[in-house]
Amino acid sequence: MTVAIAIPKVYDEMIEFIAAGTTSQSLINFQLSDSAQERLEDLVYRHKTGELTPEEKKELDYFLILEHIMTLIKARAYKYIKSE
Repeated sequence: MTVAIAIPKVYDEMIEFIAAGTTSQSLINFQLSDSAQERLEDLVYRHKTGELTPEEKKELDYFLILEHIMTLIKARAYKYIKSE
């Protein structure tokens, strides 16, 4: 059984970036585009004001998980740069 999962734009950029191949330095330098950052800020604001739909809450939750993983990846990338 295959389940299709729609990947929200706010973290689709992170997935594409990693999938395209990276270096330790490019991982450290990675930042979301302005439009993705604005979407994230909107989600956070609307979460604080209690205005998120259940789908938007899922989008925010998924992003926060992936953002945590990206933070760990960046920390590990520093280790590889120092050993070069």
